[in-house]
Amino acid sequence: MKRRAFLATAAAAWAAEPLPKRIAAIITEYRPGSHADVIIGKYLEGFNQDERPPYPRSKIVSMFLEQFPDKDISRERARKFNVPIYRTVADALTLGTDSLAVDGVILIGEHGDYPFNDKEQHLYPRFEMFLKITDVFRQSRRSVPLFNDKHLSWNFRQANRMVEISRELKFPMLAGSSVPVAYRKPAIDAPWGEKQRHAVAISYSGLDIYGFHVLEALQAMTERRAGGETGVKSVQCLEGEACWQFLDATPWAKRLFDQAISHSETRKPGDLKTLVKSPAVFVVESNDGLLSAAFLLTGALEDFTVALDVVGRAKPISTLMNLQDGRPHHHFGCLVQRIEELFATGKSPYPVERTLLTSGILDFALESRIQGHKKLDTPALARIRYQTPRTSNFCQSAWGPDGKRL
Repeated sequence: MKRRAFLATAAAAWAAEPLPKRIAAIITEYRPGSHADVIIGKYLEGFNQDERPPYPRSKIVSMFLEQFPDKDISRERARKFNVPIYRTVADALTLGTDSLAVDGVILIGEHGDYPFNDKEQHLYPRFEMFLKITDVFRQSRRSVPLFNDKHLSWNFRQANRMVEISRELKFPMLAGSSVPVAYRKPAIDAPWGEKQRHAVAISYSGLDIYGFHVLEALQAMTERRAGGETGVKSVQCLEGEACWQFLDATPWAKRLFDQAISHSETRKPGDLKTLVKSPAVFVVESNDGLLSAAFLLTGALEDFTVALDVVGRAKPISTLMNLQDGRPHHHFGCLVQRIEELFATGKSPYPVERTLLTSGILDFALESRIQGHKKLDTPALARIRYQTPRTSNFCQSAWGPDGKRL
């Protein structure tokens, strides 16, 4: 090919390639190991966080930090990668101008020095930060895709309002955590469009911080059932001996519990009732009759497993949602891939209603707890109905011997 023709072809190809999306990062705090580190860090340092390819295509062009702890690394990262830190959310979205100047927003309201309420919920200001972001959308008369990390809000009414505003302003919204998109062992999903009778998920840690994770792992599997998600009729939290009594007295839960825990790679030897000092279970009844139970068994294991009873199948569908313990935290790379899909296509790869419903189940479960572990009817959750796409969104490959992405 002659040089002139080659240059013309190269120029045409370059012109056809879309420019990287400009992303504003709105963050509570950015320290080593924080969600900001393992999400925003992949944009700045690459998926393996070693300053080598591959990188996400989008670029972080601004940051806002609400807090700067002693171990803050946001200012060092900002200097190194030439990303300005703005003093307000509005300035980060407008790049110091008078109107929206970015193509997308990542909201990470996780970690930081914030109070707890009487339900032991950590009062992260996701809702308040979201309102500041959408105020800029309103004033600019233009909206862009937004990703919200983990819960929409600790409070269901606020979470529901966030989804209402996203619909009002007509911007695509993705939310949730890295657990449902992590590599699975075995690498399977719930069969799409088949009826489910029962479901169990097992995890560990605090009722608020990891209660969301285990419920979201459960929801990501049960939403694929025949008819899609039909809404939740009631929620109950049981703790201590009542948790074990529920398990012993409920044959479907015991069967699926045994199947799910068989996939755990961190289960400690010994009797569960001896290992677990404060067992808890969230019992969820859906409108279509599906019964689910999400167990938190701190002291016995440190991973996430799920099992489903699917009509017409002799054996349960079950898997481990496999999280990489240590950098570069492969599962957060899986989440960044989904965030990138949101920014590239202008469409959320899975409905934000998943996170809305999960946020609501957790809020009502913790309410059940402080009301003496009563079973609570949840008419607000019964109205949340949605259909998830047939396509699975979890990572199909894990990490190599060196800990890097394959």
